[in-house]
This record gives sequence, C-alpha cells and structure tokens, in this order.
Amino acid sequence: MRLFKTLSALAVFVCLAGGADAQSCTSKVPAASLIEAGKWQMAINPTLPPQQFVDEKGELQGLNVELAKEIAKRICLEPVFVRMDFPPMIPGLRASRFDTINTGLFWTEERSKILFMVPYAQQALSIYTDPKSSLKLEKFEDLAGRVVGVETATYQERKSREFNAEMVAKGLKPIDFRTFSTVTETSAALRAGQLEAAININETANALVQRGIAKIWLKDVAGTDITFAFRDKKVAQAVAEALTAIRTEGAYDKLFEKFGMTKLAAASFAIRGDGPTN
Repeated sequence: MRLFKTLSALAVFVCLAGGADAQSCTSKVPAASLIEAGKWQMAINPTLPPQQFVDEKGELQGLNVELAKEIAKRICLEPVFVRMDFPPMIPGLRASRFDTINTGLFWTEERSKILFMVPYAQQALSIYTDPKSSLKLEKFEDLAGRVVGVETATYQERKSREFNAEMVAKGLKPIDFRTFSTVTETSAALRAGQLEAAININETANALVQRGIAKIWLKDVAGTDITFAFRDKKVAQAVAEALTAIRTEGAYDKLFEKFGMTKLAAASFAIRGDGPTN
C-alpha cells in the first residue's frame, strides 16, 4: 500500500499502448543507456493543448503523447510518462531521474550544450487578451507598461524578457510580468482581470481561442524548433531514426494534421547541437 501511494504521488503513468509490441521485439537502445531496461521514461507537463493535455477521463492526450507512442513501437521500448511541472524538468533530466523531456522544449544554443536535443516541430509565440478586453495590440511594443502573464522558466518567458529589455533600452516602459506555473493559472488570472494580456505558444493560444477564453492579437513571434531532450546520446539517436521512419511512412504528417501543429521542413531528423561534453 505504501508503495502504491508513493507511485501515485509521483504521478507516474505507464502507457500500455505499444507495451506488448515493445516486448515482442529487440530494443534499439542499450539497457545501460536507460534509467530502467525496456522502458522509455519521459517527463511531460500535460497542460499545453494540443501538444499534451489531460482529457475528461484523466488520460494523457495530444501530439507529444501519440508521437512518443509511435516512436516507442519502433525503438521497442515501453513508453512511460512522468507528469510534472516544467521548471524541474531540465535539472531532473541532468540528474538522471528519467530519460527524456517530452514537453515541446524549445531549442536554444545554451540548452543544446547541456542536453541532446532532437527537433521534431516548429513553434512560435502568440500574444492574446481576454475576448472582452478593450486593449488592442499591433506589435510587441504595445505591451510596454502593461501587466502580462507568462509561464515561468519557459522559452516564452525568456524571449518575452529579451524583447522587454530591448524595449526598455529604447526608452519604453517595462512590462510588468506576472509568472505562473501553468496555462490554466494564467488563463484564470486573465479572466479575473489580474492581467491585461498573456503570452504563450501559438497552438495553446489557438486552443484557448477555440474555447472562447482568448483573443489573439499577434502570432508567429520568435519562431524556433521544439525538441525532445535527452540525457543519453544513444537514446537521442534512436529516437531521431524512429522519427525519420515515421515521417517516411506518413504517420508523422497525419499526426501533425490531426493536432494542427507545424511540421519541420526536413525529411530526416537528427540531434541539433553538440550536446553535453561530460
């Protein structure tokens, strides 16, 4: 009973789909490269639809979930999703708590030096308000002096603060950033009038618009690759090869069309950057 409670507290959810397939073929990854032989353990933050989210039954859904299941079949491993907030993910990966970050991690030069990163999609930022807001935004600089919500320790926070620093250097008022752990918290603050605007990835902002709780004013800001991130190079290489096969077979395009996300232009996938040197 104590063990069950501990596992529940850690919120470790094993996706059984593909598990039988993983047992009937030979793993493409050496056991020494994994936290646990035969299992591909991934940290995921299911608060960003349509990338990753929890449905009304409490089950994980989204592009990143289905894509990972497809990859797991091809590398002959059982996919295991570890639910957690984003901030501890990079430290947790480097501390070998799991094998992969599967949450649409934005590629940056800095991150590519401490993690093995495999781009699999493109993403950019949107700026939005509550649909009832009278605020009109035509450019990022229109946020000067405004109260703006953004998720903490994310690419969107980093890029927004970079843009803010450039604005201040030009003599504009600084943005009053309010940071949150999830898009749900950000949306609640926006609806409550605690924020004047918010910033998030295009696809999440689109999902909020579909639910009638956001109006997008600017989109496609600061586009870049999003990635799977790994602590071990052999796992990263196996996933890159599987992604290439998935694209060749057509499953990649079908998934991206299903979830309305932006595909990479390249026909093949690979580690981008040198990765950790120690």
